[in-house]
Amino acid sequence: MKKTFSIISLFAFLILITGCEKLLDLEPSQSVSENIALDSDENIKNVLIGAYALFDEPGIYGGNLLRNAELLAGDGQIQWLGTYIDPRQIFNKDMLTTNSEVYVHWRDAYAVINTVNNILSVIDIVNEDDRDRVEGESLFLRGLMYFDLVRFFGLQYEPGTQNNQLGVPLVLTPTRGIDETSFVTRASVEAVYSQVIADLTQAAALLPEENDVYASAGAANALLARVYLQKGDYPNARIASNAVIGSGVYSLLSDYADVFNEDDNTAEDIFATQITPQNRFSSMTEFFSIREFGGRDGDIEILDGHLNLYPAGDARRDLFFIGNGEWRTGKWNNQYGVINLIRLAEMYLIRAEANVRIGGTPLGASPQSDYNTIRARAGLAPAGAVTLNDILLERRLELAFEGHSIHDIRRLKGNVGVRPWNDPKLLFPIPARELESNPSLKTQQNPGY
Repeated sequence: MKKTFSIISLFAFLILITGCEKLLDLEPSQSVSENIALDSDENIKNVLIGAYALFDEPGIYGGNLLRNAELLAGDGQIQWLGTYIDPRQIFNKDMLTTNSEVYVHWRDAYAVINTVNNILSVIDIVNEDDRDRVEGESLFLRGLMYFDLVRFFGLQYEPGTQNNQLGVPLVLTPTRGIDETSFVTRASVEAVYSQVIADLTQAAALLPEENDVYASAGAANALLARVYLQKGDYPNARIASNAVIGSGVYSLLSDYADVFNEDDNTAEDIFATQITPQNRFSSMTEFFSIREFGGRDGDIEILDGHLNLYPAGDARRDLFFIGNGEWRTGKWNNQYGVINLIRLAEMYLIRAEANVRIGGTPLGASPQSDYNTIRARAGLAPAGAVTLNDILLERRLELAFEGHSIHDIRRLKGNVGVRPWNDPKLLFPIPARELESNPSLKTQQNPGY
């Protein structure tokens, strides 16, 4: 069942962000009002709902974060046709430090982080029966925020190195008011990944297997699998993905098209953004779809360079359609449908890739079995053998336009057009507003900005 947020919850959420929304008060984005009251079990739980409300914001997991990952990687696969300047800068890889998409990502992610930091600082006030769940959800949200912050603003993690390249500021305690301790510097990519893994590991241990639409143990393990894959830690990636598959909580739908445009989570969704008419509508629909389905005029065109990757008879190819004269993906045609963030299909593909890379006795199932599980749902004949390249192509087709593209290019050391995977223009700049409000960041801008 899709959840709506109560007036009191939204009020708590509005209190939380008041301190960082005053245009004339330049404060680091992790700051919030000192007036927040976290003195009861009820208030803390309302503030946690406020954290989910922030998480749903259009600039991050309401859709734009996923869209921007596709725009950054879009050369030859998609074309930006829209009139909005800031998404066009992302697509063209010529972002300014004043780009509003970049700033909103930073601002909203740190607002969520500070919200849950406040909750974690008073976790002992929560009723004991619910304490593990509240703590686990808070840690999950913090881990998710930091993972995507470091993926967009920091250079790719490289296995076997110290990874001292600049990541993002790590703030693990509540920030209330502004003093010299508020002016944090960027932590290393290594430090950020270590914190993400620590948060998600603890969250997986604290959370129940099933938790309605909120973060669960399965969601924490699934996100861990994604984190380990991104950093090239294949043994742990297959352990985490195998745990999710083996839990029996989730199952693949028989029809690929039924995964998308749903009003509620399906059996395949491990974690998703809940969009309701009480919220702003899905940003994925706004930009990937057309007016008939609640989108704009079709800002993103799907190019033949992507469509031609699908073999004959692939049901996933059938989901594309002509809208407003151009090819569109049919994954985002419900303006109030859930935004699929982590699906079970991804776990099969992570386990298959990790097993192939490690070799020897596979964990859970053979790479061929996992690969064919995904292919069978797409209506394709089973393969007698499978290679790493087969699995990587299957991942590209199965998870197309769900926010994975730039991150896969970077971890696999590919190219975006003529730009190599480590080109600094494939990173977001630190927002100008943050450089202005936090003097400790002034010398830590990403190269090229």
